[in-house]
Amino acid sequence: MGETHLQRDARERAAELRRVVGVTIRGLREDVGLTKTAVAKAAGIDDSYLGLIEAGAREAGYQVLATVGAVLGADLSVKLYPNTGPRIRDRHQAPMVETLIRGLHPRWIPDPEVVVVQPARGVIDLVLTDRRDPLLVATEAQSAVPRLEQMVRWHREKEASLPSADLWQFVAASSPPATSRLLVLRVTRETRDLASRFEATLRAAYPARTTDVIGALTSADTGWPGAGIIWMGVQAGRAELLPCPPRGVTLGR
Repeated sequence: MGETHLQRDARERAAELRRVVGVTIRGLREDVGLTKTAVAKAAGIDDSYLGLIEAGAREAGYQVLATVGAVLGADLSVKLYPNTGPRIRDRHQAPMVETLIRGLHPRWIPDPEVVVVQPARGVIDLVLTDRRDPLLVATEAQSAVPRLEQMVRWHREKEASLPSADLWQFVAASSPPATSRLLVLRVTRETRDLASRFEATLRAAYPARTTDVIGALTSADTGWPGAGIIWMGVQAGRAELLPCPPRGVTLGR
C-alpha cells in the first residue's frame, strides 16, 4: 500500500520540525560560544550525531533534546495545537459527500479532500467551484456535532484558508473568487435537537434558506444564496438529500 496523503503531510511536517529544532539548537550553541564537541560531550552523545540534529537530518528523542537543551540552558517544550479538526472521517461522511456530488448541476466542479495550510492547516471535505461565477464553496459533511462553537469556527477558518489550496491558482487566474460555506448535516435526533436549541447561532453562521441552497446546487441559473445548511438522511450506507429541513426544524426555512 502506498503512502497516504495524511502520511505524506505528516512526513513533510516532521521534516520541517526537525529543521526548526536543528536551527534552534545551533543558534543557542553559537550564542553561548560552545563547540559541537563540547556540547555533545556534556550531553553524552557523539558530536557527529549532534551535527546531524543541527542539520535537521536526524530525529532525536525527547531525552536527547532535553539533555542538549539543559546543557545550553534551555527547556524543552512539546505541545500539540488543534487546527481545523481531525483528518479521519466517520462512516457516514463518505456517502453524504457522494450523494452531494452526484446531484450537482454540471456548473459545479467538485474537489474532495482539499488541503489548506494557512492561516489554518487542515483538509476541507469538499470544495465546490462555480463555473458560472468566480466562487469557491468550502463544504463540510457532519453526521454529529459534539461542539457547535468549534465546528463553526473550524468551518470559517477553512473558508479563510482557501487561497492556500492548490486549486485557488487556477480559479483565480483572472481575478480572486468569492468564497462561501456549505454545511451538510445528517438527520438524527441529536442534530435536529441541536438545530432547535441553537437556531439563532446557526442562523447567524448559515443564514441562507435550505431550498435556495439546493436550487443553486442543482440548477444552471439560480445564484448562490450564501452560507447555508442542507440535510441528508443516511440508511444502510446510502445517503439521500432532503428537499427541505427535517420535520421540527425551522432553521433554514
